[in-house]
Formats: sequence, C-alpha cells, structure tokens
Amino acid sequence: MDKRYYEPEYVRTLFDKMSASYERMNYITSFGFSIRWRKQLLQSLPNNVSQIQVIDLLTGMGENWNSIKHKYPNCQLTALDFSEKMLKHAHKTNDLKFKQRVRIKCADILNNDLPSEQYDIVTCSFGLKTFSKQQIISLATEVKRVLKKGGHFSFVEVSEPKNLLLRSAYSFYLGKIIPILGKLFLGDPTEYKMLWKYTSAFKNADDAAAIFSDAGLQVHKQSFFFGCATGFWGVK
Repeated sequence: MDKRYYEPEYVRTLFDKMSASYERMNYITSFGFSIRWRKQLLQSLPNNVSQIQVIDLLTGMGENWNSIKHKYPNCQLTALDFSEKMLKHAHKTNDLKFKQRVRIKCADILNNDLPSEQYDIVTCSFGLKTFSKQQIISLATEVKRVLKKGGHFSFVEVSEPKNLLLRSAYSFYLGKIIPILGKLFLGDPTEYKMLWKYTSAFKNADDAAAIFSDAGLQVHKQSFFFGCATGFWGVK
C-alpha cells in the first residue's frame, strides 16, 4: 500500500473524520465481535488488584477502559491517542463513567515523552493495521522502553482470515458493504474503504508478533473466530 497512507497526519485526519460514527461502525464491521475481542485482549494477562500502571495505546474513545478496569480495579489507567476528535469522546466517557480518573494523553506513540519503565501493562486494540512495518518496529521499541521489567503487553487487530471461503465473504463485507454504511453515516464512504485497505495490507498479526519478538520481548500469538481477529501478548 502507498506509504503516504501510513503518515501520521493522514491517519490522524482519517480517524478525526470517523470519530462521530467509529464506535458503531467498528461494532458492525466485526459483527459485534469487537466487544468480545476487546475483552479477550486481556484474558492472557495476569490478574492484579494492586495499584499498577496501565497504558492503553491508540485508545480511541476509550472502548477498552471498562474491560481494563474490571481486570485491574485499582490500576492507574493512562490512555493515549493522537486523534483529538476521538479523544473528545474519550473525555466525555471519562467524565460520565470514570470520574475523570483516567489520565488522557494526546500524543503519537511513535513520538512521545512517556517515561521509560513506567508501565506494568500495555494494551492496544484495532490500531496495528495503520502502521507500516517500519513503524511497527518503532512501536515495539517504544513498548519495550515504557514497560517495567516483567511487565506485560497485549495487542489485537481485525484480520484477514486464512480460510478462502471465509476470507472471500469477509472481504466482500468489509470492502463493499461497510463503505455503503459509511456513506449512510458520513455521506462519504472513503474513510471506511481505507479501513479495509489497511486490513487487507495488514493480513494478520504474525509479522507484528515476529517484530516484537525480534525486539527482545517474549511473545505468544493468538487468533479469534477463525482468524477474523489476531493478536499477540507477552512479557518484557
């Protein structure tokens, strides 16, 4: 895919435009499985009721927060994203549901001032596909840097199934039907066509998992619903 589609300003603008409808469309895109996959994002990580530090990367509107707070009830949760319009929704969620206890930070994870060895847990859902291979290498370096020794991480991403029949059906749905729904919601299907282009180019989390492993992190791959979502988790 054209490298300009991975430029931070392009991706930021894309998600700013989708911010009003992204949560609904993400639910529809995944046939409702996005909520389940967000919960499964955390299943492989150890439970902890201490006052640990957790950071949710590419947090969007804060869709992961309920699951994180359920698993880590006493954690200090930091949420990072570079889309200001997505974070406007996150701030509302923080006010209404979390009593402003989530620390929201508007920043690019690849160009940030996060302290080193600060976090016990790093999470991220549905953001890997918007990174190029070189950017994922940088991402792995940053995750390793900000994690404490013995800290854990978990990533999940919508993926292209390996089963030919399922892949064909899923490709048609994401490539053709979702842009139509995007036009109904936004008046312009362009943004949601890009989500499929990212997914198609990303394929699955195998390459990203290998990159994280090459960075010196212990990595375990995982797959959900016949490969419609893939991810990995591990420890520093």
